[in-house]
Amino acid sequence: MQGTFFGYLLSILIAAVIGYLFGSVNGAIASVRLFKHEDVRNFGSGNAGLTNVLRCFGKGCGILTLVIDLGKGAAAMALAQFACKMLAWAPIAEGTETAHDYRWLCYVAATFVVLGHVFPLWHGFRGGKGVLVGVSVFLVINPLTFVILMAIFGMILWRSKYVSLSSCTATLCVIPVTLLLEHFQRGATWGISLLYMALITIPAVLIVYSHRENIQRLMNGTERKITDKKEKTSPKLDS
Repeated sequence: MQGTFFGYLLSILIAAVIGYLFGSVNGAIASVRLFKHEDVRNFGSGNAGLTNVLRCFGKGCGILTLVIDLGKGAAAMALAQFACKMLAWAPIAEGTETAHDYRWLCYVAATFVVLGHVFPLWHGFRGGKGVLVGVSVFLVINPLTFVILMAIFGMILWRSKYVSLSSCTATLCVIPVTLLLEHFQRGATWGISLLYMALITIPAVLIVYSHRENIQRLMNGTERKITDKKEKTSPKLDS
């Protein structure tokens, strides 16, 4: 089955299932339920993400959220690549490298990790916005990509104080950064580099799409800044 159409199809399916199931484990929902016996989606902004957890429930829940959402992306991608590599169903020749490459399956898993986080199977398809998961998958794919995006995120956050603006901008920057690093740093052909860019565009666009309400509030001037006071653990607000 090595290198056949069905081999590639089954490898994509394996990576997709692993990614989606791991992604459906939402760190914000799990941590708040464990420590506070509440549903984070009923508090603050209603988002099942780190920022809302920190504002409404503090650092303890926030740390566990961080660990789960960073860890699940890395774990899903590593497992998907390992499983498919062991099966040897879907290698591709990577640029100037002679060895077969399975990294492209990390990109497939990454897409479905983000999809699972935003639309989690275990939590009624109401999840978070995928930023932390995005951070973890970008780190696994290429640590230099992670460094560049974190620098962009930090610079924009420092100037604007808007987490959503910083997150969306840094996330969109992963598209050209991936293309350039794959070709110039890793030596992949332009064709392979474009393939990786196309694959990473899907989770990047999904993350930005999940911020559509934040984008609307930014346009209206009503988006909350990181310097705003922490919310009390009270019912869901409009902001």
